[in-house]
Amino acid sequence: MSMKINYNVSAMIANNSLKLNDNRLTKSLERLSSGYKINSAKDNAAGLAISRRMNAQLKGLKAASQDAKDGVSVVEIADGALAEIHDILQRMNELAVKSSNGTLAEEDRAFIEEEIQALAEEIDRIGETTEYNGQKLFTGEFDLKGYTNNIDIKVDSYSDSIQAGEYDLQLSALTFDKDGNLASVNGMADKSIAVTRYDGISTNYQVKGDTYHLTFSGPDGDEFKLDTYGLMKNKMTSMTDADGNVLYNYAAAGADAAVRLNLTGYGPMTFQIGANENQTIDIRISKVSLESLGFKNQDTDEIKDMKLTLATADDANNAISLISSAITQISALRSRMGAYENRLEHTQTNLDTSDENMTSAYSRIMDTDMADEMTQYSNLQVISQAATSILAQANQRPSQMLQLLQ
Repeated sequence: MSMKINYNVSAMIANNSLKLNDNRLTKSLERLSSGYKINSAKDNAAGLAISRRMNAQLKGLKAASQDAKDGVSVVEIADGALAEIHDILQRMNELAVKSSNGTLAEEDRAFIEEEIQALAEEIDRIGETTEYNGQKLFTGEFDLKGYTNNIDIKVDSYSDSIQAGEYDLQLSALTFDKDGNLASVNGMADKSIAVTRYDGISTNYQVKGDTYHLTFSGPDGDEFKLDTYGLMKNKMTSMTDADGNVLYNYAAAGADAAVRLNLTGYGPMTFQIGANENQTIDIRISKVSLESLGFKNQDTDEIKDMKLTLATADDANNAISLISSAITQISALRSRMGAYENRLEHTQTNLDTSDENMTSAYSRIMDTDMADEMTQYSNLQVISQAATSILAQANQRPSQMLQLLQ
């Protein structure tokens, strides 16, 4: 053995081993106490970067799942209100059928008319007051938006199938019969009109309606509805025929006849159903009012001025048709709500499944395997105790040299 006293190399070796072991023991204690394998960037730089991204994704998925639940709540509230309107329409239909019976006296129909008006007012109330978180659902706020370049013509609605963009059409002449129904468009009795679509292709659309509303139906389910009350009020001329019926006509030329529609495609309530950008779903909720159901010419009309009346047997027969159309409209809207709800429930399930799998992946990167780490910790403890013992012995070696000096 080397006999040196200035430098205790053996002690230095033992001390370095002890410090290295102590560092490993400290790191193991950190993993055991925190439960994480990665506690700082130096532990695993790439793993930390991946785990941070995954953590953001996880939090986004949880928020998106809650958004989907909110969407289900909105649809449930809307469907509940529509179900009540459905019941009201069924009762109105029952009253209309009863009123069309020739055995009823005028006073009997007057009593039925009172109930019809009360039920109509309730439909209006439901449409105006149904809301979620302070936002009214059936006022058209969350329907597809559209605009025109003519102040007297407004876009009422358009179908889901129609693509957003600009549509040009010529309305140079409109004529209406004694009942106010559309008779011809631009001199055409077949009521067809050329509409230049967003892609530049001109297509024939069929037009139907009355002095208040015109509906344009094209190929592939494309349809839009215009509110022409402004035209009737400000631009249409009227004349009385030999039978005393008032007939309306509209004529325009030049720029007054270029009607340009801008169907934006915007407006529905948007829900963020994913952790990333543009992972959304739009819920379109159409306006529900006496005008939209065809019971009024305009929502501003008084209840007593409704198109829906049971004053006579003929009126009652006409009311049956109006109510049937309204029931079909509400059924279509409820069908859409049901489709939204089913989709959102599947979305929520998918988000929860993704959250579960993503959490599992995140755990594999971040979480400490306690059994494995405890095994290492126990091993390091033994090594540390051994190193401490060896260091103590190494520190005693120089004192052994003193025996040679005696």
